[in-house]
Amino acid sequence: MAKSTLSKEDVLKKIAKYVKKKKYFLPPGVQEEMAEWIVKEKLFDKIEEFVDKTFEQYRRNMIEPAEACGIVAAQSIGEPGTQMTMRTFHYAGVAEINVTLGLPRLIEIVDARSTPSTPMMTIYLEGAYRVNAEMAQKIANKIEMTRLQDIADLRLDIENIVIYVDIDEKSITRRDIKREDIIDKIKKIKKVKVEEEDGSLKVIPEEPSYKGLLILAENLKKLKIKGIDGIERVIIRNEPGEGYVIYTEGSNLEEVLQIEGVDSRRTRTNDIQSVARVLGIEAARNMIIEEAHNTLMEQGLHVDIRHIMLVADIMTVDGTVRAIGRHGVSGEKSSVLSRAAFEITVNHLLRAARKGEVDELKGVAENIIVGQPITVGTGAIKLAMGGRRK
Repeated sequence: MAKSTLSKEDVLKKIAKYVKKKKYFLPPGVQEEMAEWIVKEKLFDKIEEFVDKTFEQYRRNMIEPAEACGIVAAQSIGEPGTQMTMRTFHYAGVAEINVTLGLPRLIEIVDARSTPSTPMMTIYLEGAYRVNAEMAQKIANKIEMTRLQDIADLRLDIENIVIYVDIDEKSITRRDIKREDIIDKIKKIKKVKVEEEDGSLKVIPEEPSYKGLLILAENLKKLKIKGIDGIERVIIRNEPGEGYVIYTEGSNLEEVLQIEGVDSRRTRTNDIQSVARVLGIEAARNMIIEEAHNTLMEQGLHVDIRHIMLVADIMTVDGTVRAIGRHGVSGEKSSVLSRAAFEITVNHLLRAARKGEVDELKGVAENIIVGQPITVGTGAIKLAMGGRRK
């Protein structure tokens, strides 16, 4: 009788041993899943049978040699893509934050834009920060960009060429800012003097001029007092079972992850290039898959994740995030005719002729152009007539 107390690790070892013995190939992820099932269902006496059946299913689901997987993926994503709506959506029931969805978002993902049209972040908190409203608010205050115009009114005295800054005490208390911090920030502006007068701050330019005063007033309005560049607005929500979560309009993954109390493992942004810079190319690949899949699913369009994985792989295969377009994947194809068929035909042909490039005619587009069978499926096999053996 088989032991009924085998751990997942023991089962994994048995699976790995049997896979090696039978010379099967099964990905580690599949083996993990099998081990979980075996432990859950207590099928310890049927491990070998389970592995055989799984391998059979895995083999039957493998792609055929010479299958046009790129074309199938393009059709599978492109056809549902025609059903997608063009819209922006109010995020998670929060009226103040918009996020691009549907076709514009899908285009944004495959174009590998340097910044999304509506950058946003979902910042998860850890420890006491996620259950204590005041502590969550402190993190939000550290993150949200606060400019002088958000916490003070500016009055221009054109006659005396000075600007009066009336600080809103309630605003600075709520945002956890001290009056001295504001004075220090204003003093850092070149060629100005700051004096206190009747509770207001009097900002005096060293070189008095009407034009200079107007420029100074604009600079003062936009003067950063506190917060992280790029994050314009934050909203805190108490999510059931999760505690306090911060949603932001704008994104800056590098700096947000350095703040104490932020859960760096779960905090996410919709800016793919930023993920690639901070967390590496594998994280960017996973994000392309997840964002594209979620965008399609949100519209009720079911596309097999393998097609999206192929797109993500081709976008990140060289260690950078490349667009699928003339400035990325399509523009860098090795085939001259294929590039010429895509866009700017004459330029591609002239450049290739100057360099003396050779087209191997291995792809689909170039074979169609020259009028011969494409190297896919039956066309991938070349039969040669051999002499009969004596």
